[in-house]
Amino acid sequence: MQQQRFPLLGKIFYAFGMMGWSIMINLISVLLVYLYAPPTGSNIPLLISQAVIFGAFNLISLITVSGRLADAFWDPFVAQLSDKSSHKKGRRIPFMRWAIIPSLLFCCGIFFPLQVSISTVNVVWLMFTLALFYIASTSFIIPYNALLPELATTSKEKVELSTWQSLGYVFGIAIASNALNIADSFYHNGIAENRLVSIQYTVIILSVLAALMMALAAFGINEKKYANATPSTISLKVALKQTLQNSNFLKFIVADVAYFIGVTIITSGLLYFVTVLLQLPETIGNKLMITMILVSFIFYPVVNYLSAKVGKKPIVLVSLLILSVVFAGIFFLGNLPMNATLQIYILVIIAAIPVASLNILPVAILAEIIEQDSKHTGVNKEAVYFAVRYFFVKVAQTVGIALFAMLLIYGKDVNNDFGIRLNGLVGFALCCFAAAIFSRFKELPSQ
Repeated sequence: MQQQRFPLLGKIFYAFGMMGWSIMINLISVLLVYLYAPPTGSNIPLLISQAVIFGAFNLISLITVSGRLADAFWDPFVAQLSDKSSHKKGRRIPFMRWAIIPSLLFCCGIFFPLQVSISTVNVVWLMFTLALFYIASTSFIIPYNALLPELATTSKEKVELSTWQSLGYVFGIAIASNALNIADSFYHNGIAENRLVSIQYTVIILSVLAALMMALAAFGINEKKYANATPSTISLKVALKQTLQNSNFLKFIVADVAYFIGVTIITSGLLYFVTVLLQLPETIGNKLMITMILVSFIFYPVVNYLSAKVGKKPIVLVSLLILSVVFAGIFFLGNLPMNATLQIYILVIIAAIPVASLNILPVAILAEIIEQDSKHTGVNKEAVYFAVRYFFVKVAQTVGIALFAMLLIYGKDVNNDFGIRLNGLVGFALCCFAAAIFSRFKELPSQ
């Protein structure tokens, strides 16, 4: 039982922590493929080979996948260290604090190739910085998320704190989605000598901002005062076995993975959807993201209300099906009998509905799964659950980036855009599959 109820200021600090992490992780989603596999006319120099490997992969897709391999070992390791920690400042906060500076440095390093031309050195550097960034960001986000079920004890409180967390996440996306607009401003105003340098300046500024936000959570929350949990005493092997044998948790993971693959495809592809499929200017991208976020905010209180009335599962199922409609719409962008700007705005407004619910409810659902497991096994292993979840989230984000980059082989330019459209069909199939699996999820009774 927690010692004191978590106050409003603490919830705001908690949201800032997610916002900072979201800015960094979405800078990767927004800029990585665009920088290292730039479309024609982007004025960005080629930094790595664009050759097709094994007839289906390009180099950037393979690099993004390889950059995640370290997570397979590090995620559960840092989770177990956090769960078993008896540090005087708590089980979570010390890890979060130590992770901030490495996350900042390696996030920036990703966008600073060692040579401004096609080079094997750039490939090695990108793999190195990506892997270390993912390790550092993992060391922040897993303990951070493990705090949620310890700070919020009832189902209502879990949904409320998840809502604050979601606000942080979508604001982070909004900030990251403005990266190219900020970069272009630097370039056109003579602050940066070329587009590559302007992107680098932007990454530094936004990454520093993100680190400051992460610090608000890591230094502004008194874990010992508001969270009371007993350190885990079981081995990592046993903790992982118990976690992966939870069939309800596995059904949850399938839906979660599909959602994050989809969101990453949309985030990575937005500039391509706008400039290639619709032939609109890049600058509309941030307006679209802001529109989606503002519209999604309208549905936040609706999600909170309906989750208490009808449960979380029906809302998640409907949201996945709506998201499948959004992906189907991506396939037809530019070929519909209406204005190009209207096409993309309609799609973004529809997407705002599942964004609202799927950013709030999954964390609350997972917190309840963890609480039920703790009662059943008598062991607190919150971080291990979140480690498994975020391992799959990051795999999903990596697959989303890699899949998008891989499909670009089949067309990424005006009048040769089939590869971009294929992402819509893939996303549609993923969301339908996720809904079918999640329909078998057994929702836990509200407290």
